[in-house]
Amino acid sequence: MSIKLNCRYLEKFLSEADYQSIADEVTAAHSQLYENKASAAGNAYHGWLTLPEDYDKEEFARIKKAARKIRSDSKALVVIGIGGSYLGARAAIEFVKSKNYNLVEENGPKIFFTGNSISPTEISEILNYCRSCDFSVNVISKSGTTTEPAIAFRLFKKLLEEKYGKAEAAKRIYVTTDRVKGTLKALADSEGYEEFVVPDGVGGRYSVLTAVGLLPIAAAGVDIDALMNGAADAMRRYEKGDLYTNDCCRYAAIRNLLYRKGKKVEMMVSFEPDYTLMNEWFKQLFGESEGKDGKGIFPASAIYSTDLHSMGQYVQEGERILFETVVDFRHPKCDIGIEADDVNADGLNFLAGKTLSFVNKKAYQGTVLAHCDGDVPVIILEVDRPDAYNLGELFYFLEKTCAVSGYILGVNPFNQPGVESYKKNMFALIGKPGYEEMKQDLEKRIEE
Repeated sequence: MSIKLNCRYLEKFLSEADYQSIADEVTAAHSQLYENKASAAGNAYHGWLTLPEDYDKEEFARIKKAARKIRSDSKALVVIGIGGSYLGARAAIEFVKSKNYNLVEENGPKIFFTGNSISPTEISEILNYCRSCDFSVNVISKSGTTTEPAIAFRLFKKLLEEKYGKAEAAKRIYVTTDRVKGTLKALADSEGYEEFVVPDGVGGRYSVLTAVGLLPIAAAGVDIDALMNGAADAMRRYEKGDLYTNDCCRYAAIRNLLYRKGKKVEMMVSFEPDYTLMNEWFKQLFGESEGKDGKGIFPASAIYSTDLHSMGQYVQEGERILFETVVDFRHPKCDIGIEADDVNADGLNFLAGKTLSFVNKKAYQGTVLAHCDGDVPVIILEVDRPDAYNLGELFYFLEKTCAVSGYILGVNPFNQPGVESYKKNMFALIGKPGYEEMKQDLEKRIEE
Protein backbone atom coordinates (compact mmCIF):
# COMPACT_ATOMS: atom_id res chain seq x y z
CA MET A 1 0.00 0.00 0.00
CA SER A 2 1.66 3.21 -1.18
CA ILE A 3 -0.66 5.64 0.67
CA LYS A 4 -1.33 5.29 4.37
CA LEU A 5 -3.57 7.38 6.63
CA ASN A 6 -1.74 7.94 9.92
CA CYS A 7 -4.07 9.04 12.75
CA ARG A 8 -1.67 8.78 15.70
CA TYR A 9 -1.75 12.55 16.35
CA LEU A 10 -5.54 12.65 16.58
CA GLU A 11 -5.91 10.60 19.75
CA LYS A 12 -6.31 13.64 22.04
CA PHE A 13 -8.97 15.13 19.74
CA LEU A 14 -11.11 12.16 18.66
CA SER A 15 -12.26 9.16 20.68
CA GLU A 16 -13.46 5.76 19.59
CA ALA A 17 -16.94 6.91 20.58
CA ASP A 18 -16.62 9.75 18.06
CA TYR A 19 -15.80 7.29 15.29
CA GLN A 20 -18.69 5.03 16.27
CA SER A 21 -21.07 8.00 16.25
CA ILE A 22 -20.40 8.69 12.58
CA ALA A 23 -19.89 5.15 11.27
CA ASP A 24 -23.45 4.75 9.96
CA GLU A 25 -23.28 8.16 8.22
CA VAL A 26 -20.08 7.10 6.47
CA THR A 27 -21.64 3.90 5.22
CA ALA A 28 -24.72 5.78 4.04
CA ALA A 29 -22.64 8.44 2.27
CA HIS A 30 -20.56 5.81 0.50
CA SER A 31 -23.71 3.98 -0.57
CA GLN A 32 -25.24 7.23 -1.80
CA LEU A 33 -22.22 7.78 -4.01
CA TYR A 34 -22.72 4.46 -5.80
CA GLU A 35 -26.52 4.68 -5.80
CA ASN A 36 -26.32 8.07 -7.54
CA LYS A 37 -23.89 6.65 -10.07
CA ALA A 38 -26.41 3.95 -10.93
CA SER A 39 -29.23 6.45 -11.41
CA ALA A 40 -29.78 8.30 -14.67
CA ALA A 41 -29.47 11.73 -13.03
CA GLY A 42 -26.54 10.96 -10.77
CA ASN A 43 -24.47 9.34 -13.48
CA ALA A 44 -23.86 12.79 -14.96
CA TYR A 45 -21.38 13.47 -12.16
CA HIS A 46 -20.00 10.09 -11.11
CA GLY A 47 -18.08 8.86 -14.14
CA TRP A 48 -14.74 9.34 -12.37
CA LEU A 49 -15.55 6.48 -9.97
CA THR A 50 -14.74 3.74 -12.50
CA LEU A 51 -12.69 5.85 -14.90
CA PRO A 52 -9.32 4.22 -14.04
CA GLU A 53 -10.57 0.98 -15.60
CA ASP A 54 -13.21 1.96 -18.17
CA TYR A 55 -11.48 4.93 -19.82
CA ASP A 56 -11.45 5.15 -23.61
CA LYS A 57 -8.42 3.06 -24.63
CA GLU A 58 -8.46 4.30 -28.24
CA GLU A 59 -8.39 7.92 -27.12
CA PHE A 60 -5.68 7.09 -24.57
CA ALA A 61 -3.48 5.80 -27.40
CA ARG A 62 -4.16 8.97 -29.41
CA ILE A 63 -3.19 11.07 -26.38
CA LYS A 64 0.19 9.34 -26.20
CA LYS A 65 0.69 9.77 -29.95
CA ALA A 66 -0.18 13.47 -29.80
CA ALA A 67 2.16 13.93 -26.83
CA ARG A 68 5.02 12.35 -28.79
CA LYS A 69 4.34 14.71 -31.70
CA ILE A 70 4.30 17.75 -29.41
CA ARG A 71 7.58 16.66 -27.82
CA SER A 72 9.14 16.25 -31.26
CA ASP A 73 7.98 19.45 -32.98
CA SER A 74 7.44 22.02 -30.21
CA LYS A 75 9.71 23.88 -27.84
CA ALA A 76 6.64 25.04 -25.93
CA LEU A 77 3.13 23.78 -25.26
CA VAL A 78 0.56 26.37 -24.22
CA VAL A 79 -2.23 24.78 -22.18
CA ILE A 80 -5.33 26.98 -22.10
CA GLY A 81 -7.94 26.25 -19.44
CA ILE A 82 -9.25 27.34 -16.07
CA GLY A 83 -10.06 25.54 -12.80
CA GLY A 84 -10.15 21.79 -13.27
CA SER A 85 -9.10 22.25 -16.88
CA TYR A 86 -5.54 23.10 -15.85
CA LEU A 87 -4.92 22.63 -12.10
CA GLY A 88 -4.66 18.83 -12.17
CA ALA A 89 -2.28 18.72 -15.12
CA ARG A 90 -0.02 21.40 -13.71
CA ALA A 91 -0.06 19.76 -10.28
CA ALA A 92 0.87 16.39 -11.80
CA ILE A 93 3.78 17.78 -13.80
CA GLU A 94 5.24 19.56 -10.80
CA PHE A 95 4.59 16.60 -8.47
CA VAL A 96 6.34 14.05 -10.69
CA LYS A 97 8.87 16.27 -12.47
CA SER A 98 9.55 19.54 -10.64
CA LYS A 99 8.06 22.82 -9.52
CA ASN A 100 10.84 24.24 -11.70
CA TYR A 101 9.93 22.06 -14.67
CA ASN A 102 10.40 24.80 -17.27
CA LEU A 103 13.86 25.57 -15.88
CA VAL A 104 15.25 22.07 -15.46
CA GLU A 105 13.56 19.97 -18.18
CA GLU A 106 15.92 19.35 -21.09
CA ASN A 107 14.15 16.63 -23.09
CA GLY A 108 10.67 18.06 -23.54
CA PRO A 109 8.82 21.28 -24.31
CA LYS A 110 8.35 24.05 -21.82
CA ILE A 111 4.74 23.97 -20.69
CA PHE A 112 2.86 27.20 -20.01
CA PHE A 113 -0.58 27.32 -18.43
CA THR A 114 -2.74 30.30 -19.32
CA GLY A 115 -6.39 31.18 -19.80
CA ASN A 116 -6.82 30.90 -16.04
CA SER A 117 -6.74 34.66 -15.48
CA ILE A 118 -7.33 37.80 -17.53
CA SER A 119 -3.97 39.35 -16.66
CA PRO A 120 -2.52 41.10 -19.73
CA THR A 121 0.96 40.85 -18.20
CA GLU A 122 0.91 37.07 -17.86
CA ILE A 123 -0.54 36.43 -21.32
CA SER A 124 1.84 38.91 -22.98
CA GLU A 125 4.87 37.19 -21.49
CA ILE A 126 3.84 33.79 -22.87
CA LEU A 127 2.91 35.26 -26.26
CA ASN A 128 6.31 36.94 -26.51
CA TYR A 129 8.11 33.70 -25.66
CA CYS A 130 6.15 31.75 -28.28
CA ARG A 131 6.94 34.27 -31.02
CA SER A 132 10.54 33.08 -31.02
CA CYS A 133 10.06 29.29 -30.93
CA ASP A 134 7.96 26.46 -32.33
CA PHE A 135 4.91 25.89 -30.16
CA SER A 136 1.59 24.07 -29.95
CA VAL A 137 -1.66 24.79 -28.10
CA ASN A 138 -3.96 22.55 -26.11
CA VAL A 139 -7.21 24.41 -25.41
CA ILE A 140 -9.50 22.80 -22.85
CA SER A 141 -13.10 23.90 -22.47
CA LYS A 142 -16.40 22.06 -22.36
CA SER A 143 -18.24 24.89 -24.10
CA GLY A 144 -15.56 27.08 -25.65
CA THR A 145 -17.22 30.23 -24.33
CA THR A 146 -15.77 30.48 -20.80
CA THR A 147 -14.36 33.99 -20.78
CA GLU A 148 -10.80 33.51 -19.56
CA PRO A 149 -9.75 30.58 -21.78
CA ALA A 150 -11.76 31.86 -24.76
CA ILE A 151 -9.86 35.17 -24.75
CA ALA A 152 -6.52 33.38 -24.41
CA PHE A 153 -7.31 30.94 -27.23
CA ARG A 154 -8.29 33.78 -29.54
CA LEU A 155 -4.86 35.38 -28.97
CA PHE A 156 -2.75 32.22 -29.33
CA LYS A 157 -4.72 30.95 -32.31
CA LYS A 158 -4.04 34.26 -34.07
CA LEU A 159 -0.31 33.97 -33.31
CA LEU A 160 -0.18 30.38 -34.58
CA GLU A 161 -1.90 31.31 -37.84
CA GLU A 162 0.37 34.34 -38.37
CA LYS A 163 3.44 32.20 -37.75
CA TYR A 164 2.60 29.00 -39.63
CA GLY A 165 -0.38 29.81 -41.85
CA LYS A 166 -3.87 28.53 -41.18
CA ALA A 167 -3.36 24.97 -42.46
CA GLU A 168 -0.13 24.31 -40.54
CA ALA A 169 -1.46 26.07 -37.44
CA ALA A 170 -4.38 23.65 -37.38
CA LYS A 171 -1.90 20.78 -36.96
CA ARG A 172 -0.58 22.43 -33.80
CA ILE A 173 -3.93 22.97 -32.11
CA TYR A 174 -5.27 20.22 -29.86
CA VAL A 175 -8.81 20.67 -28.57
CA THR A 176 -10.24 18.99 -25.48
CA THR A 177 -13.98 19.68 -25.41
CA ASP A 178 -17.47 18.21 -25.43
CA ARG A 179 -18.01 15.07 -27.46
CA VAL A 180 -20.92 16.39 -29.54
CA LYS A 181 -21.79 20.03 -28.92
CA GLY A 182 -20.53 23.51 -28.10
CA THR A 183 -18.74 26.40 -29.75
CA LEU A 184 -15.28 24.86 -29.43
CA LYS A 185 -16.46 21.49 -30.74
CA ALA A 186 -17.95 23.16 -33.81
CA LEU A 187 -14.77 25.14 -34.44
CA ALA A 188 -12.59 22.05 -34.09
CA ASP A 189 -14.77 20.15 -36.55
CA SER A 190 -14.68 22.94 -39.11
CA GLU A 191 -10.93 23.63 -38.83
CA GLY A 192 -9.76 20.02 -38.53
CA TYR A 193 -8.10 20.29 -35.11
CA GLU A 194 -7.31 17.04 -33.34
CA GLU A 195 -10.01 16.51 -30.73
CA PHE A 196 -10.14 14.87 -27.32
CA VAL A 197 -13.17 14.55 -25.08
CA VAL A 198 -14.24 16.10 -21.79
CA PRO A 199 -16.47 13.20 -20.66
CA ASP A 200 -20.10 13.95 -19.79
CA GLY A 201 -19.87 11.85 -16.64
CA VAL A 202 -16.87 13.65 -15.12
CA GLY A 203 -17.02 17.14 -13.62
CA GLY A 204 -14.16 19.56 -14.17
CA ARG A 205 -12.50 19.23 -10.78
CA TYR A 206 -12.59 15.42 -11.07
CA SER A 207 -11.25 15.39 -14.64
CA VAL A 208 -7.47 15.14 -14.24
CA LEU A 209 -7.41 11.46 -15.28
CA THR A 210 -9.26 12.21 -18.53
CA ALA A 211 -7.84 13.83 -21.66
CA VAL A 212 -8.22 17.14 -19.80
CA GLY A 213 -5.17 16.30 -17.73
CA LEU A 214 -3.56 13.42 -19.57
CA LEU A 215 -2.43 15.22 -22.74
CA PRO A 216 -0.37 17.95 -21.01
CA ILE A 217 0.89 15.43 -18.45
CA ALA A 218 2.06 13.06 -21.21
CA ALA A 219 3.60 15.96 -23.17
CA ALA A 220 5.76 16.63 -20.11
CA GLY A 221 7.12 13.09 -20.31
CA VAL A 222 5.18 11.67 -17.36
CA ASP A 223 4.25 7.98 -17.61
CA ILE A 224 0.46 8.13 -17.90
CA ASP A 225 0.18 4.33 -17.94
CA ALA A 226 1.67 4.27 -14.44
CA LEU A 227 -0.60 7.14 -13.44
CA MET A 228 -3.72 5.22 -14.47
CA ASN A 229 -2.44 2.00 -12.88
CA GLY A 230 -2.08 3.79 -9.55
CA ALA A 231 -5.60 5.14 -9.82
CA ALA A 232 -6.98 1.71 -10.79
CA ASP A 233 -5.34 0.09 -7.76
CA ALA A 234 -6.80 2.82 -5.56
CA MET A 235 -10.25 2.27 -7.07
CA ARG A 236 -10.12 -1.37 -6.02
CA ARG A 237 -8.49 -0.69 -2.66
CA TYR A 238 -11.06 1.87 -1.52
CA GLU A 239 -14.17 0.17 -2.89
CA LYS A 240 -15.86 -0.82 0.38
CA GLY A 241 -17.66 1.83 2.42
CA ASP A 242 -16.31 1.16 5.90
CA LEU A 243 -14.35 3.70 7.94
CA TYR A 244 -12.34 0.96 9.69
CA THR A 245 -11.01 -0.66 6.49
CA ASN A 246 -11.21 2.15 3.93
CA ASP A 247 -8.85 5.08 4.53
CA CYS A 248 -10.89 7.32 2.19
CA CYS A 249 -13.93 6.80 4.39
CA ARG A 250 -11.91 7.24 7.57
CA TYR A 251 -10.37 10.50 6.34
CA ALA A 252 -13.84 11.76 5.33
CA ALA A 253 -15.15 10.84 8.78
CA ILE A 254 -12.26 12.57 10.55
CA ARG A 255 -12.78 15.78 8.57
CA ASN A 256 -16.47 15.90 9.47
CA LEU A 257 -15.90 15.02 13.13
CA LEU A 258 -13.34 17.82 13.48
CA TYR A 259 -15.68 20.22 11.66
CA ARG A 260 -18.41 19.44 14.18
CA LYS A 261 -15.94 20.24 16.96
CA GLY A 262 -15.38 23.74 15.54
CA LYS A 263 -12.44 23.09 13.22
CA LYS A 264 -13.61 25.08 10.20
CA VAL A 265 -10.31 25.28 8.28
CA GLU A 266 -8.21 22.44 6.85
CA MET A 267 -4.63 23.26 5.93
CA MET A 268 -3.05 20.78 3.57
CA VAL A 269 0.71 21.03 3.95
CA SER A 270 3.83 19.31 2.70
CA PHE A 271 7.53 19.72 3.27
CA GLU A 272 8.15 19.37 -0.48
CA PRO A 273 7.75 22.50 -2.68
CA ASP A 274 6.89 20.26 -5.64
CA TYR A 275 3.56 19.69 -3.85
CA THR A 276 2.56 23.37 -4.16
CA LEU A 277 0.17 22.94 -7.11
CA MET A 278 -1.28 19.77 -5.60
CA ASN A 279 -2.32 22.03 -2.74
CA GLU A 280 -4.04 24.30 -5.26
CA TRP A 281 -5.80 21.33 -6.89
CA PHE A 282 -6.90 20.17 -3.43
CA LYS A 283 -8.34 23.60 -2.65
CA GLN A 284 -10.48 23.61 -5.77
CA LEU A 285 -11.60 20.01 -5.31
CA PHE A 286 -12.74 20.43 -1.72
CA GLY A 287 -13.71 24.11 -1.80
CA GLU A 288 -15.96 23.79 -4.84
CA SER A 289 -17.39 20.47 -3.65
CA GLU A 290 -18.18 21.31 -0.02
CA GLY A 291 -18.59 25.08 0.17
CA LYS A 292 -22.34 25.53 -0.25
CA ASP A 293 -25.60 25.78 1.66
CA GLY A 294 -23.81 27.79 4.35
CA LYS A 295 -21.58 24.79 5.13
CA GLY A 296 -18.10 23.53 4.41
CA ILE A 297 -14.55 23.24 5.67
CA PHE A 298 -12.42 26.05 4.25
CA PRO A 299 -9.45 24.51 2.38
CA ALA A 300 -6.14 26.31 2.90
CA SER A 301 -2.57 25.23 2.27
CA ALA A 302 1.06 25.79 3.11
CA ILE A 303 4.50 24.53 2.17
CA TYR A 304 6.75 23.91 5.16
CA SER A 305 9.30 24.76 6.35
CA THR A 306 8.93 27.90 4.17
CA ASP A 307 5.54 28.94 5.55
CA LEU A 308 6.50 28.17 9.13
CA HIS A 309 8.38 31.47 8.91
CA SER A 310 5.20 33.32 7.91
CA MET A 311 2.10 31.41 9.05
CA GLY A 312 3.76 29.30 11.70
CA GLN A 313 2.95 31.65 14.56
CA TYR A 314 -0.77 31.63 13.75
CA VAL A 315 -0.90 27.87 13.33
CA GLN A 316 0.87 27.37 16.65
CA GLU A 317 -0.98 29.90 18.80
CA GLY A 318 -3.81 31.53 16.81
CA GLU A 319 -7.53 30.84 17.08
CA ARG A 320 -8.12 27.09 17.35
CA ILE A 321 -10.24 26.81 14.21
CA LEU A 322 -7.99 24.70 12.01
CA PHE A 323 -6.56 21.25 11.54
CA GLU A 324 -3.72 20.08 9.29
CA THR A 325 -3.38 17.31 6.76
CA VAL A 326 0.34 16.73 6.23
CA VAL A 327 1.45 14.88 3.10
CA ASP A 328 4.71 13.12 3.93
CA PHE A 329 6.88 11.30 1.38
CA ARG A 330 8.81 8.29 2.64
CA HIS A 331 11.34 8.62 -0.18
CA PRO A 332 12.35 11.95 -1.82
CA LYS A 333 13.27 12.30 -5.50
CA CYS A 334 16.92 12.87 -4.65
CA ASP A 335 19.18 13.74 -1.72
CA ILE A 336 22.20 15.90 -0.87
CA GLY A 337 24.86 15.24 1.75
CA ILE A 338 26.07 17.90 4.18
CA GLU A 339 29.84 18.22 4.57
CA ALA A 340 31.94 19.71 7.34
CA ASP A 341 33.27 23.25 6.89
CA ASP A 342 36.72 24.22 8.17
CA VAL A 343 35.55 27.56 9.59
CA ASN A 344 32.12 26.40 10.80
CA ALA A 345 30.94 30.02 10.98
CA ASP A 346 27.31 28.92 10.87
CA GLY A 347 27.81 26.34 13.62
CA LEU A 348 26.33 23.56 11.53
CA ASN A 349 29.22 21.11 11.55
CA PHE A 350 27.15 18.92 13.87
CA LEU A 351 25.17 18.04 10.72
CA ALA A 352 28.24 16.83 8.82
CA GLY A 353 27.58 13.39 7.39
CA LYS A 354 23.82 13.91 7.47
CA THR A 355 21.58 14.53 4.44
CA LEU A 356 19.09 17.25 3.62
CA SER A 357 16.30 14.66 3.64
CA PHE A 358 17.27 13.79 7.23
CA VAL A 359 17.01 17.46 8.29
CA ASN A 360 13.73 17.89 6.38
CA LYS A 361 12.28 14.80 8.06
CA LYS A 362 13.23 16.09 11.50
CA ALA A 363 11.67 19.46 10.68
CA TYR A 364 8.48 17.61 9.74
CA GLN A 365 8.47 15.52 12.91
CA GLY A 366 9.24 18.50 15.15
CA THR A 367 6.52 20.59 13.53
CA VAL A 368 3.86 17.90 13.90
CA LEU A 369 4.68 17.46 17.58
CA ALA A 370 4.67 21.22 18.21
CA HIS A 371 1.35 21.78 16.47
CA CYS A 372 -0.24 18.81 18.20
CA ASP A 373 0.95 20.21 21.55
CA GLY A 374 -0.59 23.52 20.49
CA ASP A 375 -3.99 21.81 20.10
CA VAL A 376 -3.92 21.55 16.33
CA PRO A 377 -5.24 18.16 15.14
CA VAL A 378 -2.79 16.70 12.62
CA ILE A 379 -3.66 14.07 10.01
CA ILE A 380 -0.77 12.42 8.19
CA LEU A 381 -1.02 11.10 4.63
CA GLU A 382 2.07 8.97 4.07
CA VAL A 383 2.97 8.60 0.38
CA ASP A 384 5.71 6.22 -0.72
CA ARG A 385 7.37 8.50 -3.29
CA PRO A 386 6.46 11.36 -5.69
CA ASP A 387 6.10 9.37 -8.89
CA ALA A 388 3.33 8.80 -11.43
CA TYR A 389 1.96 5.61 -9.88
CA ASN A 390 1.64 7.10 -6.41
CA LEU A 391 0.13 10.27 -7.85
CA GLY A 392 -2.59 8.25 -9.60
CA GLU A 393 -3.48 6.65 -6.29
CA LEU A 394 -3.38 10.00 -4.49
CA PHE A 395 -5.65 11.68 -7.05
CA TYR A 396 -8.25 8.93 -6.68
CA PHE A 397 -7.89 8.81 -2.89
CA LEU A 398 -8.59 12.53 -2.52
CA GLU A 399 -11.43 12.54 -5.07
CA LYS A 400 -13.24 9.73 -3.29
CA THR A 401 -12.61 11.22 0.14
CA CYS A 402 -14.09 14.49 -1.09
CA ALA A 403 -17.22 12.86 -2.49
CA VAL A 404 -17.91 10.83 0.67
CA SER A 405 -17.10 13.80 2.91
CA GLY A 406 -19.51 16.02 0.99
CA TYR A 407 -22.38 13.58 1.37
CA ILE A 408 -21.66 13.24 5.12
CA LEU A 409 -21.74 17.03 5.32
CA GLY A 410 -25.15 17.02 3.65
CA VAL A 411 -24.30 18.81 0.41
CA ASN A 412 -24.11 17.81 -3.25
CA PRO A 413 -20.35 17.50 -3.87
CA PHE A 414 -20.78 17.62 -7.64
CA ASN A 415 -22.33 21.00 -8.36
CA GLN A 416 -21.07 24.58 -8.00
CA PRO A 417 -24.01 26.99 -8.28
CA GLY A 418 -22.16 29.83 -6.56
CA VAL A 419 -19.51 30.01 -9.28
CA GLU A 420 -22.06 31.51 -11.68
CA SER A 421 -22.67 34.64 -9.57
CA TYR A 422 -19.43 36.43 -10.42
CA LYS A 423 -19.75 35.45 -14.07
CA LYS A 424 -23.12 37.18 -14.47
CA ASN A 425 -21.77 40.37 -12.90
CA MET A 426 -18.65 40.27 -15.07
CA PHE A 427 -20.66 39.68 -18.25
CA ALA A 428 -22.83 42.68 -17.46
CA LEU A 429 -19.91 44.97 -16.63
CA ILE A 430 -17.93 44.14 -19.79
CA GLY A 431 -21.01 44.79 -21.92
CA LYS A 432 -22.05 41.30 -23.03
CA PRO A 433 -25.30 41.48 -25.06
CA GLY A 434 -28.38 40.63 -23.02
CA TYR A 435 -27.07 42.07 -19.76
CA GLU A 436 -27.81 45.77 -20.41
CA GLU A 437 -30.28 46.30 -17.55
CA MET A 438 -28.08 44.44 -15.10
CA LYS A 439 -25.08 46.51 -16.24
CA GLN A 440 -26.82 49.76 -15.36
CA ASP A 441 -27.71 48.50 -11.89
CA LEU A 442 -24.21 47.25 -11.16
CA GLU A 443 -22.52 50.41 -12.38
CA LYS A 444 -24.82 52.46 -10.17
CA ARG A 445 -23.90 50.32 -7.15
CA ILE A 446 -20.17 50.72 -7.94
CA GLU A 447 -20.49 54.50 -8.18
CA GLU A 448 -22.32 54.64 -4.85
